[in-house]
Amino acid sequence: QVQLVESGGGLVQSGGSLRLSCAASGRTFSRAALAWFRQAPGKEREFVAAISWVGGSTNYADSVKGRFTISRDNAKVTVYLQMNSLKAEDTAVYYCAARGMASPSTNSDAYDYWGQGTQVTVSS
Repeated sequence: QVQLVESGGGLVQSGGSLRLSCAASGRTFSRAALAWFRQAPGKEREFVAAISWVGGSTNYADSVKGRFTISRDNAKVTVYLQMNSLKAEDTAVYYCAARGMASPSTNSDAYDYWGQGTQVTVSS
């Protein structure tokens, strides 16, 4: 079993920045990909960014490219999402997800473990 705990959400003005963290514990994968998804009220969960645990290859949704950066600290078994130039449309609950395979995926069904989510609210 893997536990994922997100932190770092909050309220920020449009144009501001936030950094989300996701700490993994329990059974850890030696070759695992991690990702961030988000879900806004009344909308489906959508892919934001993903990173492989080995090699650090990344994927981003078009809507966040150039503004968000995903990174990981292997020693701390933690993945981060640095969010800059935030917009009102970035408001959502952000979820961390992990899968027991090395390659990242943009499909939420590919992930086996999920955190509880952290709220990000961007005021315009």
